Amino acid sequence: MTGRDDRAWCTPTALPREVLAFGAEVKDALGVGAAGKLGVLDLALAPRAGSTRVIRQYQKSPLYVYRPIYLDPGRPDMAFVFLQQQGDGFVQGDRYRVDVDCAPESAVHLTTQAATKVFKARDDFATQLVNLRAGRGAILEYLPDPVIPFRGSRLYQRTSVTVAEDATVILGEILLPGRMARDEAHVYDLFWAETEVRDPDGALLFTDTLRLRPGEVDDPRSPGVLGGYDILASLYVICSGMPPGELVTVLREALAGVPEVLSGVTQLPGGRGAAVRILGHTSRDVQAAMHAAWDRARTLLVGSPAPDLRKG
Repeated sequence: MTGRDDRAWCTPTALPREVLAFGAEVKDALGVGAAGKLGVLDLALAPRAGSTRVIRQYQKSPLYVYRPIYLDPGRPDMAFVFLQQQGDGFVQGDRYRVDVDCAPESAVHLTTQAATKVFKARDDFATQLVNLRAGRGAILEYLPDPVIPFRGSRLYQRTSVTVAEDATVILGEILLPGRMARDEAHVYDLFWAETEVRDPDGALLFTDTLRLRPGEVDDPRSPGVLGGYDILASLYVICSGMPPGELVTVLREALAGVPEVLSGVTQLPGGRGAAVRILGHTSRDVQAAMHAAWDRARTLLVGSPAPDLRKG
């Protein structure tokens, strides 16, 4: 794939001006495009001999994966892929790109090995571009561990998903306020996350944008954003195998069992599934709510409850 090691290949196009405003020449550190600053992961998976296997893999440090493992006794064909990163987390000038192509009838769970830390930036920002494709009849779950933005950090990430009409995709993300033990509750400079989902013809199914700039008009603690809560999670269940109204009902029932959080569930446009938003005071409560919603959706749509991911 020509150009996939280039800075332009790894950098999202049409970056918002609020993000570009932080761009400057990096001083006293490795700049954008330097060795170790462009992370690339390109994977293709497809059914082979009764299970889903990696049929193409290209990786460039600091991003890498090991061989898939098979954790779900209810879906022994599903490949569990753990995205790993050398170093402790994002620093200024990092440009990461992840492409994962799931062939028709494949079953893939993509996650991270640990929480994603975002370190303080003085001169620039970090970006991550994730492109996912779920082919006909495929099952794809993308549930990375939480993002932890440190004081003064700046991260822009874009997750773009192409999903066939009869594929099932479950996406989730959790944003923590920072290092609470160091009194870092929403003291990052910028966190911007875009999620867009399209059909194979390129038609937009839905898009969702989260933009947080502490101290600005969209301060996370304002009543119109997070209010009195510090932790935010989103879950998107994209499918055509279940009426969206029924899916909304069962997800609400699942979340009712986690009373420590504030949650809402709504239908996705075009009857393509449901979206969940969760607010909470502690990581434990929010992750419990996410797990409850994921487990219920997975049991209904994948035919197996959420397995133990063995991260502890």
